[in-house]
Amino acid sequence: MCKTLLHNSLNRSNFYQNKFLILFNIRVFIYLKYIIYLGVINFSNLYKLLIHFMKKLYVFLFALVCAVTSCGPSIYTATNFSEVKSAHKTVAILPFEVQIDTKRLPKGVTAATLQDQQKSTGFAVQNSVYAYLLKEMSKNKYTVDFQDIDKTNSLILQSGISYEDLRKLSKEEACKLLGVDAVIGGKVITSRPMSDGAALALGVLVGAWGSTNNTHATVTIHDKSESKLLWKYDYQASGSIGSSSENLTNALMRSVSKKFPYRRA
Repeated sequence: MCKTLLHNSLNRSNFYQNKFLILFNIRVFIYLKYIIYLGVINFSNLYKLLIHFMKKLYVFLFALVCAVTSCGPSIYTATNFSEVKSAHKTVAILPFEVQIDTKRLPKGVTAATLQDQQKSTGFAVQNSVYAYLLKEMSKNKYTVDFQDIDKTNSLILQSGISYEDLRKLSKEEACKLLGVDAVIGGKVITSRPMSDGAALALGVLVGAWGSTNNTHATVTIHDKSESKLLWKYDYQASGSIGSSSENLTNALMRSVSKKFPYRRA
């Protein structure tokens, strides 16, 4: 399912790229015809046309970047969330699950290297999300407090639960273990490793995966009661946004912030 979402994101980006390139080539052809015609008649008009063409070119390139950089978010909110969240006082942020597209693994990269990168990125995203929420919380923007991730990770470690086994833990059990009312979690699916984390530490060249990173990120909120999903935010992006966990998280949280359910009215 996750790989299908990533595949659909890639196809959507390619569709927009092809569409804009076709339109751009048509514009170029039309302008070239006029350039040839006016170049014979009037160099002054030729100069003006070239300036006009460059302005149009900038508009096309800007539109192309906007089209392939990100896709509109998809949001789910439980019907009773407004009632349930009024009882929430403290929320924990779990390490994110990370999946790197193994189909594009370059030669020499082992499964262990990939696993280390996914784990490192999962904790990096958790840290960045917490830092962003902490900054916004200092402005009194939220109705809840967020548990310090050092305490969160320490409690998980003390319980003997590894990063790989964390996804097997129900959200109800996670809330009970951490002593919180709800947990924020999520998943990141990326077509290549990010520039921070284990990939660089182990000497893997990130560029071996290609120059463009396509990323699908999901942020979820689960209640302590019966692991009920209360809120889900899906975000897709490509290009430099997914080049590092910090870039991704900043873009993700800026997008999330306007719809974040704990935001004060």
